[in-house]
Amino acid sequence: MKRTGFIVLMVMMLILSACGDKKEAAGGTGGGEASSGEAGKQKDGGKMPLEWFVVASADAQLPAKDKDFVKKTIDEKFGVDLTIDYMPYGPDFQNKLNSLISSGDTPDVFYTDGVASNQYIKDGVAREIKELVTPQTMPNYFKHWVSEKDLGMYQVQGKFARAPIPYPKDIYRSYYIRKDWLDNLGLAMPANYDEMIEVMKAFTEKDPDGNGKKDTYGFTTYGGGTNMSLDFPEFVKHGLIGDFMVEGDKFIDTRTDLRVEQVLNDIKKVMDMGIVDPDWLLAKNGQQLEKAEQGKVGIVLGVGKNLAFDNNPEGLQVKTKQITGNDKVDWQPFHPFAKTGTWLETVPGNPFLLSSQSSDDKIKKSLEILDWLAGEEGYLLTHYGQEGTDYTREGNKIKINQEAFKQNVTDNGNFLTVYQWFTPVPSPEVLGLELDDPSITERDKKIVETIDSYKIVPSVGTSVVVKEGMDLAGLRKRMNEIMVSIVFDEKDASKWPEYRKELMTKYGGNEIFNYYAEQVSNASGKTVTFAGE
Repeated sequence: MKRTGFIVLMVMMLILSACGDKKEAAGGTGGGEASSGEAGKQKDGGKMPLEWFVVASADAQLPAKDKDFVKKTIDEKFGVDLTIDYMPYGPDFQNKLNSLISSGDTPDVFYTDGVASNQYIKDGVAREIKELVTPQTMPNYFKHWVSEKDLGMYQVQGKFARAPIPYPKDIYRSYYIRKDWLDNLGLAMPANYDEMIEVMKAFTEKDPDGNGKKDTYGFTTYGGGTNMSLDFPEFVKHGLIGDFMVEGDKFIDTRTDLRVEQVLNDIKKVMDMGIVDPDWLLAKNGQQLEKAEQGKVGIVLGVGKNLAFDNNPEGLQVKTKQITGNDKVDWQPFHPFAKTGTWLETVPGNPFLLSSQSSDDKIKKSLEILDWLAGEEGYLLTHYGQEGTDYTREGNKIKINQEAFKQNVTDNGNFLTVYQWFTPVPSPEVLGLELDDPSITERDKKIVETIDSYKIVPSVGTSVVVKEGMDLAGLRKRMNEIMVSIVFDEKDASKWPEYRKELMTKYGGNEIFNYYAEQVSNASGKTVTFAGE
């Protein structure tokens, strides 16, 4: 009996000890009220445990601790033990985050998208940050990346509970074309929409790769099995750019505007000509680029500054050469609407949120680290590695040691991309730095010059979100069903005004877009209205 009683006593002590450790590791009381300097600290070494859940590329993998020089620097500099969990963004990411939240293990800092963040704020998962995210507490964040005005317009639910991650101001969105195919056929670079269509026709019918087979198409995109793609140039042709626009005092939802009738009729025409890859609707995002890399299409829309650079191993230029075995491959940017407007100015993108369960100390320490990542020291370490090893610096010029960087970073799980989640912007010039990269060729520089010359149209000026009870997803699902049906099954798009009325009434479009217009009006100080049904 005595032995049994001892065992029971020991088990109870272990359970109580475990509960105490979990509470301590979670940062105190959990309601965001703990403020003691000891809150959340571990007994061994006095380091504060922090847990973040962030987005990362599919190929990213953190290395062993002794090779993770970023974690080592952060832990030593800030007196923490930082644990980063990461996944590519998508349904699996969101499901895991929801699982952590429902189990009471909400990360101290977490990434999500705009719609999900709205719900987390409504549910009290995210804490208010008005007094925490300020120019005084995060000087680098505000000096280099996000303005106070941006942050103020970014709030939802009448609460100050989310902030955008630093976002790029430059827009590297362009059509890319096989210039070597143009040269083979004796054609000039298309300068407008009609010329683009003529080139697409030639790429389909005139054997541009010279293999003696009719096995190429002029253009492809992706639809994920359900969606009408905004990559089709017909949208911009009819003045519908991006997701939302403001024309005069009118708020425009580009995908439900009356002009979509003309857009869909034109898309039907080019599809009937047989110059568009017929499998585009079923393609997932990324597969359109794979077809381009396989030499099956001559025009594709791409995003990213270095998409077709000579030494980007994951880019169009390198992969197409590798797959086709053709050293003369030459992907070049162009846009039929370069002079009139290709895309919209950027607005803040997806946010980071802070857990309402975490102690004040944990939140403040996390924000210190985030601001360090947004500054020169953190940016350099997480983008270029260790000074003197992975890169050298002379004044404001940074030169990558390619061999060392490959060994320490690229071949080591490409792990820096995990830490770049907070500054996913390859723009060192924002910090007054210049990258001296010998791998960047004159051809690469000309690509950037070409895209930089495109005209960019003013945006609506703020991020917009739905409120409780609005079913934007339902509206978009029905909208895409209608568009796909028109393009593939109907004689023409003459029923679009009738379909639009259905979207505006039965699917709540009037309510949603009037609410968007109200948000734009509040942000700009100018009255904007939505012309619905």
